[in-house]
Amino acid sequence: MEGGCTCGHVRYRVEGRPLIVHACHCTWCQRETGSVHALNALWEADHVVLTAGHPELVHTPSASGRGQLIARCPDCHVAVWSNYPQAGPAVRFVRVGTLARPAEFPPDIHIYTSTRLPWVVLPEGAKAVPEFYEAASVWPAESRERVRAMRARLKAEAVVPDSADPGS
Repeated sequence: MEGGCTCGHVRYRVEGRPLIVHACHCTWCQRETGSVHALNALWEADHVVLTAGHPELVHTPSASGRGQLIARCPDCHVAVWSNYPQAGPAVRFVRVGTLARPAEFPPDIHIYTSTRLPWVVLPEGAKAVPEFYEAASVWPAESRERVRAMRARLKAEAVVPDSADPGS
Protein backbone atom coordinates (compact mmCIF):
# COMPACT_ATOMS: atom_id res chain seq x y z
CA MET A 1 0.00 0.00 0.00
CA GLU A 2 1.14 3.52 -0.77
CA GLY A 3 1.18 6.47 1.57
CA GLY A 4 2.58 9.95 1.93
CA CYS A 5 2.22 13.50 3.10
CA THR A 6 -0.47 15.98 2.09
CA CYS A 7 1.52 17.80 -0.59
CA GLY A 8 2.89 14.59 -2.15
CA HIS A 9 6.58 15.43 -1.71
CA VAL A 10 7.21 12.45 0.61
CA ARG A 11 5.82 9.15 -0.63
CA TYR A 12 6.35 5.64 0.70
CA ARG A 13 5.14 2.07 0.27
CA VAL A 14 4.49 -0.42 3.07
CA GLU A 15 4.94 -4.11 2.46
CA GLY A 16 2.77 -6.71 4.17
CA ARG A 17 0.64 -6.21 7.24
CA PRO A 18 1.70 -4.14 10.24
CA LEU A 19 3.03 -5.83 13.35
CA ILE A 20 0.29 -4.13 15.38
CA VAL A 21 -1.77 -0.93 15.28
CA HIS A 22 -1.91 1.34 18.35
CA ALA A 23 -4.36 4.09 19.17
CA CYS A 24 -2.38 6.03 21.76
CA HIS A 25 -4.43 8.27 24.02
CA CYS A 26 -1.53 9.70 26.05
CA THR A 27 -1.52 13.46 26.54
CA TRP A 28 1.74 13.74 24.58
CA CYS A 29 0.13 12.16 21.48
CA GLN A 30 -2.95 14.34 21.93
CA ARG A 31 -0.77 17.45 21.96
CA GLU A 32 1.54 16.31 19.14
CA THR A 33 -1.34 15.42 16.80
CA GLY A 34 -3.73 18.11 17.95
CA SER A 35 -6.35 15.39 18.20
CA VAL A 36 -7.75 12.79 20.60
CA HIS A 37 -5.05 10.18 19.91
CA ALA A 38 -2.30 9.08 17.57
CA LEU A 39 -3.00 6.08 15.33
CA ASN A 40 0.23 4.27 14.47
CA ALA A 41 0.78 1.06 12.52
CA LEU A 42 4.12 -0.53 13.38
CA TRP A 43 6.19 -2.02 10.55
CA GLU A 44 9.75 -3.23 10.33
CA ALA A 45 11.73 -0.33 8.84
CA ASP A 46 12.70 -2.38 5.79
CA HIS A 47 8.98 -2.88 5.09
CA VAL A 48 8.53 0.91 4.76
CA VAL A 49 10.11 1.89 1.46
CA LEU A 50 10.63 5.55 0.64
CA THR A 51 9.54 6.09 -2.99
CA ALA A 52 9.78 9.89 -3.29
CA GLY A 53 11.28 12.78 -1.37
CA HIS A 54 13.22 12.73 1.86
CA PRO A 55 11.51 13.41 5.17
CA GLU A 56 13.05 15.75 7.68
CA LEU A 57 13.76 14.07 11.03
CA VAL A 58 12.56 16.14 13.96
CA HIS A 59 13.56 15.17 17.49
CA THR A 60 10.45 15.64 19.61
CA PRO A 61 10.26 15.29 23.41
CA SER A 62 8.23 12.46 24.92
CA ALA A 63 6.99 11.45 28.35
CA SER A 64 9.83 8.91 28.68
CA GLY A 65 12.36 11.72 28.43
CA ARG A 66 14.03 9.90 25.53
CA GLY A 67 12.02 11.61 22.79
CA GLN A 68 11.16 10.32 19.35
CA LEU A 69 12.30 11.06 15.82
CA ILE A 70 9.36 12.18 13.73
CA ALA A 71 9.80 11.93 9.96
CA ARG A 72 8.02 14.98 8.52
CA CYS A 73 7.67 16.30 5.02
CA PRO A 74 10.05 19.28 4.73
CA ASP A 75 7.41 21.15 2.68
CA CYS A 76 3.99 20.53 4.29
CA HIS A 77 5.39 19.25 7.64
CA VAL A 78 2.97 16.32 7.88
CA ALA A 79 4.32 13.52 10.08
CA VAL A 80 4.53 10.25 8.12
CA TRP A 81 6.21 8.02 10.73
CA SER A 82 8.18 8.03 13.96
CA ASN A 83 11.01 6.04 15.45
CA TYR A 84 10.99 5.62 19.22
CA PRO A 85 14.09 4.77 21.28
CA GLN A 86 12.49 1.58 22.63
CA ALA A 87 12.35 0.07 19.12
CA GLY A 88 15.16 2.13 17.60
CA PRO A 89 15.51 2.62 13.85
CA ALA A 90 14.35 -0.95 13.13
CA VAL A 91 10.62 -0.26 13.61
CA ARG A 92 8.65 2.61 12.10
CA PHE A 93 5.44 3.83 13.67
CA VAL A 94 3.59 4.83 10.49
CA ARG A 95 0.82 7.39 10.88
CA VAL A 96 -2.24 5.50 9.65
CA GLY A 97 -3.85 8.68 8.32
CA THR A 98 -1.03 9.03 5.77
CA LEU A 99 -1.82 5.67 4.16
CA ALA A 100 -3.88 5.55 0.95
CA ARG A 101 -6.55 3.39 2.63
CA PRO A 102 -6.41 4.13 6.37
CA ALA A 103 -9.75 2.40 6.99
CA GLU A 104 -7.93 -0.93 6.51
CA PHE A 105 -5.93 -0.37 9.70
CA PRO A 106 -8.20 -0.05 12.73
CA PRO A 107 -6.46 -0.13 16.12
CA ASP A 108 -5.64 -3.54 17.57
CA ILE A 109 -5.34 -1.93 20.98
CA HIS A 110 -5.98 1.42 22.65
CA ILE A 111 -3.12 2.39 24.95
CA TYR A 112 -2.78 4.99 27.70
CA THR A 113 -6.53 5.16 28.06
CA SER A 114 -6.07 6.49 31.61
CA THR A 115 -5.61 9.88 29.92
CA ARG A 116 -8.23 9.34 27.21
CA LEU A 117 -10.43 12.37 26.83
CA PRO A 118 -13.63 11.64 28.76
CA TRP A 119 -15.95 12.14 25.78
CA VAL A 120 -14.07 9.67 23.55
CA VAL A 121 -16.09 6.47 23.48
CA LEU A 122 -14.21 3.31 22.55
CA PRO A 123 -16.01 0.72 20.42
CA GLU A 124 -17.65 -2.09 22.35
CA GLY A 125 -15.22 -4.94 22.76
CA ALA A 126 -12.16 -2.84 21.87
CA LYS A 127 -8.93 -4.02 23.49
CA ALA A 128 -7.77 -1.22 25.78
CA VAL A 129 -5.26 -0.76 28.59
CA PRO A 130 -4.82 2.12 31.03
CA GLU A 131 -1.09 2.50 30.27
CA PHE A 132 1.07 0.12 28.17
CA TYR A 133 1.22 -3.68 27.95
CA GLU A 134 3.53 -6.67 27.59
CA ALA A 135 3.93 -7.45 23.89
CA ALA A 136 3.84 -11.20 24.52
CA SER A 137 0.30 -10.89 25.88
CA VAL A 138 -1.06 -8.69 23.06
CA TRP A 139 0.89 -9.14 19.82
CA PRO A 140 -0.11 -11.95 17.49
CA ALA A 141 2.35 -14.87 17.34
CA GLU A 142 3.20 -14.01 13.70
CA SER A 143 4.20 -10.46 14.69
CA ARG A 144 6.33 -11.68 17.59
CA GLU A 145 8.07 -14.09 15.22
CA ARG A 146 8.70 -11.31 12.69
CA VAL A 147 10.34 -9.23 15.42
CA ARG A 148 12.50 -12.19 16.51
CA ALA A 149 13.58 -12.71 12.89
CA MET A 150 14.28 -8.99 12.44
CA ARG A 151 16.44 -8.86 15.58
CA ALA A 152 18.38 -11.96 14.52
CA ARG A 153 18.93 -10.54 11.04
CA LEU A 154 20.09 -7.17 12.40
CA LYS A 155 22.45 -8.85 14.84
CA ALA A 156 23.88 -11.07 12.09
CA GLU A 157 24.31 -8.11 9.76
CA ALA A 158 25.73 -5.88 12.52
CA VAL A 159 23.75 -3.07 10.96
CA VAL A 160 25.34 0.36 11.12
CA PRO A 161 22.95 3.30 10.69
CA ASP A 162 23.05 4.78 7.20
CA SER A 163 23.14 8.58 7.33
CA ALA A 164 21.43 8.70 3.91
CA ASP A 165 18.42 6.75 5.25
CA PRO A 166 16.01 9.09 7.09
CA GLY A 167 14.85 6.22 9.33
CA SER A 168 18.32 5.23 10.57
